[in-house]
Amino acid sequence: MRKTIYIRTLFIMICILFIFAFFSICIGRFSSNPVDVYHAILGKLGLEPTADEGMEVVLFSIRIPRVFASMMIGAMLSLSGAVYQGVFRNPLVSPDILGVSAGASVGAASAIMIGLGIWERQGFAFLFGLLAVGLSTTISKLMRNHSNLMLVLSGIIVGGFLNSLLAIMKFVADEQTELATIVFWQMGSFAEIDMQEVVAIGPVLFLGSVLLIGLSWRINILSFGEVEAKIVGMNTKQIRGISIACASLLTASAVSICGTIGWIGLVIPHLARLAVGSDHVKMIPVSALLGAMFMLFVDTVARALLTVEIPLSILTGIIGAPCFAWLLYKQRATVS
Repeated sequence: MRKTIYIRTLFIMICILFIFAFFSICIGRFSSNPVDVYHAILGKLGLEPTADEGMEVVLFSIRIPRVFASMMIGAMLSLSGAVYQGVFRNPLVSPDILGVSAGASVGAASAIMIGLGIWERQGFAFLFGLLAVGLSTTISKLMRNHSNLMLVLSGIIVGGFLNSLLAIMKFVADEQTELATIVFWQMGSFAEIDMQEVVAIGPVLFLGSVLLIGLSWRINILSFGEVEAKIVGMNTKQIRGISIACASLLTASAVSICGTIGWIGLVIPHLARLAVGSDHVKMIPVSALLGAMFMLFVDTVARALLTVEIPLSILTGIIGAPCFAWLLYKQRATVS
């Protein structure tokens, strides 16, 4: 019975996500009429010869890639957060705990100061994000301590160092051009997203999601503790390494495309845990769907609320901080 309810819940969430995506495509300054959107889609498919060509351009060059990107990025960040919190057995862990976001920011800032384009900027952000994870894991190995706490502390060291490098870059950057671009990128935006970028992160999302969902029952065992996992014969080092690598790859891919977006990987897994419990087999897919919904909602508000586009991290902070405070209040009996 419980499995049937869970499957029904997933189906309802997917339906709501697609309905919300359609209405998000309709919202904008060009037209907010769902009928116009419907005819434009038919026109693109060759079924409506009298469709508005201008509307087609807006939909398929700007809005549809942006809607897909927001759903994918939200799913990637929340999925990473759920995995990190399970592997580290800490509900306060977020996807950038190993310095991924700081590394990606340094990479993007380096590309901006060199004068490279958007594709090179994303490549630099992705590589520096993975480099940060590599440094964090290397430091913990050099300490000859493979505990979760040492890995987190290594991430704090790497993140602090990279944030200092980023501050130096801001200090020497040109105020009129480079500095403004770096700051705006750090605040997160889908303004320059196109379908090629959506396709580029698609395989990462698919492979990462399949692997992590497949490992979800093992993450359940890891969350019980190191001793309990070894008792049942699990190779904890291998499972933890694969899980952290997949989650870090998802985070680095997301940050390289849209910049730094906070709170999603921290708050959304808590909401999923409240909805379906702590079983990662159920919680990880629900977390990904909730993250996609939340990011789609935030991006729709960001581009439609004012005449100028609001950076995403501003809205996620405004919404996420009170939401997290409410979650802590709900779980105050278990927090000590």
